[in-house]
Amino acid sequence: MFNRSVIAGLGTCSFIDRQQNVVFQGFTGSEKSYLGCALAKAACLHRVRAHYIRMPELEEAWQMARDKPAGTTKFLNKYTAFTLLVIDEWLLDEPDESTRSMLLELLERRYDQASTVFCTQYAQRDWHQRLGSGVHADAIMDRIVHNTIWVETGGHNMREHTADLVTV
Repeated sequence: MFNRSVIAGLGTCSFIDRQQNVVFQGFTGSEKSYLGCALAKAACLHRVRAHYIRMPELEEAWQMARDKPAGTTKFLNKYTAFTLLVIDEWLLDEPDESTRSMLLELLERRYDQASTVFCTQYAQRDWHQRLGSGVHADAIMDRIVHNTIWVETGGHNMREHTADLVTV
């Protein structure tokens, strides 16, 4: 289970003032999405502009933006403007070349300017390969791994645990 004092510290949103990122990594059902949403809500309560999006939805928005005049610029400006951006289901599917380019540009614009929360099932050691193992992967990783708070949410599926309690 995760360290409750770390979670309480994140709830103060001081990591946002320091432009730090947060990674919630753990087994499916281990409360990553819940924690990411809780941080976005806490940020809003602190009057910080926050946004939650699932990675598949971010990729879909990117694909739609590419088909519009100035769409990519508007897309990047929109997601750069959030002081806190929560990306859930990070690297659930391996991104294509276009998405990797977008991620690099988005994370470059956010680096040392804003905070990003990543909710993922994959350990950091697997990210490079899932990002395509090339130069883009190197650059994306470089903009995430430094100045990031890593929280292991564990291997216990809370949905399964809750279902067991209901059936008992």
